[in-house]
Amino acid sequence: MTTLIKICGLSTEAAIDAAAREGATHIGLVHFEKSPRHVTLEQAGDLRRRTPSHVQVVLLLVNASPELTQRAQRTVRPDVIQFHGSEKPEWLRIVKQHMPVEAWKALGLRSAETLTNARRFDGSGDRLLFDAPAQALPGGNGSVVDWSLLVGHSHALPWGLAGGLSPDNVGEALAATRAPLVDVSSGVESAPGVKDMDKIARFCQAVRDHDQYSNPA
Repeated sequence: MTTLIKICGLSTEAAIDAAAREGATHIGLVHFEKSPRHVTLEQAGDLRRRTPSHVQVVLLLVNASPELTQRAQRTVRPDVIQFHGSEKPEWLRIVKQHMPVEAWKALGLRSAETLTNARRFDGSGDRLLFDAPAQALPGGNGSVVDWSLLVGHSHALPWGLAGGLSPDNVGEALAATRAPLVDVSSGVESAPGVKDMDKIARFCQAVRDHDQYSNPA
């Protein structure tokens, strides 16, 4: 299995180029003013046009109004909208009915109960992302998820692992959880919101090393 790689919180053309060059399958653009990774919708649209066609663009929104969600979709034209607030399954279902996008939902993984409650998104979301519980920001805090909660869990939806991943621990995380997608943001930064091109390269290489080890030719 080839693990999907999402590099989130990109805000410059250089970071887009690095993620695409190193093998990321998805890049994330954050439209949330409280985040150090925030980009305006116009900036996100420019970065989306910079992104090669083989890389999917994920636009992250947090408790956005219907009006903002619609404007964001029209301006950026993302492949995916990732909802990172308290959005309900009904809202994801509406978005999917009216917009040509996949709808992903990020959930703070606190306990096994989170996995049980995640079932309410069956039939409404296209993918769940298990992240560290929200702190000052809903994501991108660098806190590591308790991977043991995911070991052996049977997922009804496609899913991904976020929360505190880095070039140094992503291999361990994949070995433990067998996540089909890994999502990194602060773990490939030199400062909040500042992507480190070398760390992006190391992260992607660590994922590929894991894939090669797990699936030898």
